[in-house]
Amino acid sequence: MKVAVIGTGYVGLVSGTCLAEVGWDVTCVDKVTDKIEKLNKGVIPIYEPGLEELVTKNVGAGRLRFTTAIAEAVKDAEVVIIAVGTPTRPLDGNADLQYVYAAAEEIGRSLDHYAVVVTKSTVPAGTGFQVKRIVSEANPDLDFDVASNPEFLREGNAIYDFMKPDRIVVGTETDRARELLEKLYSPFADQGVELIRTDLISSELIKYAANTFLATKVSFINEMADICEKLGGNIEDVSRGMGSDNRIGHAFLRPGPGYGGSCFPKDTLAMVHIGERALSPATIVEAVISVNRARGHRMVAKIVQAADDDVRGKRIALLGLTFKPNTDDVRDSIAILIAEELSQAGAIVRAYDPKGMQQAYRVLDDAIEYCGSADDALDDADICVIATEWSEFTDKKPSEYKRLMAEPVLVDLRNAFSPEEMADLGFTYVSIGRSAVKPKPVRTQREGDLIGIETRL
Repeated sequence: MKVAVIGTGYVGLVSGTCLAEVGWDVTCVDKVTDKIEKLNKGVIPIYEPGLEELVTKNVGAGRLRFTTAIAEAVKDAEVVIIAVGTPTRPLDGNADLQYVYAAAEEIGRSLDHYAVVVTKSTVPAGTGFQVKRIVSEANPDLDFDVASNPEFLREGNAIYDFMKPDRIVVGTETDRARELLEKLYSPFADQGVELIRTDLISSELIKYAANTFLATKVSFINEMADICEKLGGNIEDVSRGMGSDNRIGHAFLRPGPGYGGSCFPKDTLAMVHIGERALSPATIVEAVISVNRARGHRMVAKIVQAADDDVRGKRIALLGLTFKPNTDDVRDSIAILIAEELSQAGAIVRAYDPKGMQQAYRVLDDAIEYCGSADDALDDADICVIATEWSEFTDKKPSEYKRLMAEPVLVDLRNAFSPEEMADLGFTYVSIGRSAVKPKPVRTQREGDLIGIETRL
């Protein structure tokens, strides 16, 4: 089966590579010449665990190719997948579909045979009909169908998510298109993966509904964490108690600094816009966005409070710059906001991230110092902030943190450690949704005797 994939970002490159891995003949297209030249040399433009090895394997097997020419890619293709970016429009928060529509027009001009044009990019409901109109206008005599096939890939786990999906959603208008996409995904259906067949609108909404619901869980548990801090509760216990209910589940009930990345921020905004256009406001989603917008500033306030309300001149080790581990993506990362605000407040921010340093520099420039390792960042630090739960930070023994730092003050935005352990080690330890702890006082024998005398008196 011959497949063309338009776009070589996270979605396009992972999807094309994995479709080649199951045996299909895949050509990936991108207009950025430098990116395609690098891909043809085996240089992967993004960090995604396992992706480089899989690209190399399938290029070597002759099942995966890269080009800048859509006409070359769609020649003989039975399925043409649009996987270009749909960033947020700054004026109204809706998804910017200019790249989707441009791809559709060029596909229409290039196709000379029947094919299914599939939108895998996250697009608002009704986009499929617009793609159909654009392709038809570009090539009125073309025989084709459109379909929606949303992706559900997590950055850092994208290969696994594609190869071992929870479900595959296919929205079509005709039996012919549905049967062709059933063939495309037959290697997965044969393994028992559920193939959900639906119409175009429903398919497009499923993606937004899924992401906004997960974002809702994140904002909800973060609000519960704030309440726990006020009342003296423990969010870890609350989360475990909630998640043990099968109707709720444990996923996305870990408190933290808020959601970021390339999906949740733009998809929640787009969902609000979709509701507004349908005259059916998504008020719950609006509240989710509001909670998350305030979250980063709350985290900064928490750090400032741990610094006795003044960070000027304080050396702060910021561990993590990406929005989550196992990616180099810093888009809408709360860690970036924290770095900016602390720097503006006069702190000396010394940061380290295993994969996100280059991307962070493009945003922050010289506002902070970039360190070569976690130990470099921690050396002589007055405060440490764990912003991203990379395993090398969470696996590091607290005693190592204390050994390197000038002052044992740790603000843990990922609840990596036990408050009791940190108190025993002499840390001032601040986490999320749990009471802050101070070092346990060390009493001398003389102090104990005096306390005993005062008690008896």
